[in-house]
Amino acid sequence: MGNAANITGWITFFIGLYSLAAGIGEFRQPGFWAGMLREVRASSAIQFLTGMVTITIGAAIYLVNPYDPTDILSILITVMGAFIFLEGAAIMAFGDWFLGIAGKLMNSGNKIWAGLSIAIGIAAMAVAFVRLQVT
Repeated sequence: MGNAANITGWITFFIGLYSLAAGIGEFRQPGFWAGMLREVRASSAIQFLTGMVTITIGAAIYLVNPYDPTDILSILITVMGAFIFLEGAAIMAFGDWFLGIAGKLMNSGNKIWAGLSIAIGIAAMAVAFVRLQVT
């Protein structure tokens, strides 16, 4: 494993931290996610920038993470990077449709989504801590 496992571990940690913080933000300010989505949907410039940033983050994760077919976490992070990249491309190409679907999902059960985000964040950070301790 060595250094390659550390890269996967650190990516997992930061994804977990992001997920945890996003969930806490929604619990602190209910409707925060929906408001943010409304603002992105209302502005072509923000849609473009959001798509571009998302494409960049997804590509960076996909390209930097060392793919190891024997390591399930490495596979998951690589797939996640590809998914994030495709999400950014969808925002740029089909922003109105894509964000409309996302808006419908976010408007139903915000507390459930926020709780799920927190749970995923904690789980990802725990997996990352284990990964980083082993290497």
